[in-house]
Amino acid sequence: MDLISYIDSKQEDHLNELKELLRIPSVSAKSEHRADIERAARWVAERLRTAGLDNVEITPTKLHPVVYGESLRAPGKPTVLFYGHYDVQPAEPLDLWTSPPFEPTVREGNLFGRGTADDKGQIHIHLKALEALRNSSGKLPINVKALVEGEEEVGSINLWEFLRQNRERLKADALVVSDTAMLRKGVPSITYGLRGLNYYQLEVTGPAQDLHSGVFGGAVPNPITVLSEMIAKLHDRNYRVAIPGFYEEVAALSRQERKALGSLPWREKEFRRTVGAPALAGEKGFTIIEQLWTRPTLELNGIWGGYTGEGAKTVIPSKAYAKLSTRLVPNQDPAKIAKLVERQIRRLLPKTVACKFEALSTGKPWVAPYDHPIFQIALQALERGFSKKAVFIREGGSIPLVTQIYDMFKIPCVLLGFGLPDENAHAPDEHIALENYFGGIKSVALFYEQLATL
Repeated sequence: MDLISYIDSKQEDHLNELKELLRIPSVSAKSEHRADIERAARWVAERLRTAGLDNVEITPTKLHPVVYGESLRAPGKPTVLFYGHYDVQPAEPLDLWTSPPFEPTVREGNLFGRGTADDKGQIHIHLKALEALRNSSGKLPINVKALVEGEEEVGSINLWEFLRQNRERLKADALVVSDTAMLRKGVPSITYGLRGLNYYQLEVTGPAQDLHSGVFGGAVPNPITVLSEMIAKLHDRNYRVAIPGFYEEVAALSRQERKALGSLPWREKEFRRTVGAPALAGEKGFTIIEQLWTRPTLELNGIWGGYTGEGAKTVIPSKAYAKLSTRLVPNQDPAKIAKLVERQIRRLLPKTVACKFEALSTGKPWVAPYDHPIFQIALQALERGFSKKAVFIREGGSIPLVTQIYDMFKIPCVLLGFGLPDENAHAPDEHIALENYFGGIKSVALFYEQLATL
């Protein structure tokens, strides 16, 4: 049986196996799911063995384990390092899910469940592609190293130490990642650029304890009010980040790249429908695609403090909190941006309150040329796997490992995404289109098969 026929014959088996992985609530941000994280790591390790990889190991870290495996039985052939993550975001708010987040359900051609698109469904595509190659031809056509972590959703906290300790072992001719999205349905895509990500937390303290708002209101600073006023001053009326020096080192787009991005088969109407807001808001002077992929941002991700329970409790809270993030673009330096953000926060801070500022994580942006032959092989594999024209795109999200591997080894990084922008990654009713899941298995298998010709 040829490769594609074999993959088509296994669709039901592949889907049922993916559901097994999705049922494991491997939420890396919550300590109560530590056992689930370890169970997911064991599951991935076993499937790597089934796919034909040797020396599969589960390496403990200070938080969650890293799974690694390799098959180096193709002398003279290229070596690919595949990366993915088996951890997922918290599923809350649970009441907004149509079906339970960890009970995968098929509806209208989509598979719903936490981790379907980000990133369990996408790593499973590679596992099944490798297994199909091995079972249809008796061996893997190239050398493969697989690195699957359990901390991506909390900043890959311990992955950097693993990379440092295993630098020689991880050397490869290319990095392959599937943790991005296609431009839209029916348009298979290769991502050549990612924004970097810094994540911060603020704690603003006013009175030493919560106070009665009737007895003390009018004479005591309210941390929620102060925090809200500070955050409101971090953007100007044109939606530019109002932090001195923030845009100082932003790399300008070439005329050629702006033209290429502008010619993509992207539909603003679909984007507006996905967003669902009454109107869009973004930095003036740039197209929506440029705003999403090539411009830096500062976003408020969460704010809380005081009483938020049922009924009334009239207090002036002692503390108020906020979580902020900045998405960064070439040539912005994450450490420098973190200092600029903190400096502006403290400049805006009135003397009536104190502030604790933490940079919880930092990550560099990445963009690379796609003239290496491996990208053309990937493009052809996508077009064969989906029977559709494939395109090159950038992405507004962040994958910290890509920049780290690129800096370490200076190898091409091929990002083959099989999610879609409207599949609710990090949100209720996350899902993946089954046609992209099955088409992804074919495309990745064809990609690995053709890499042997390099």
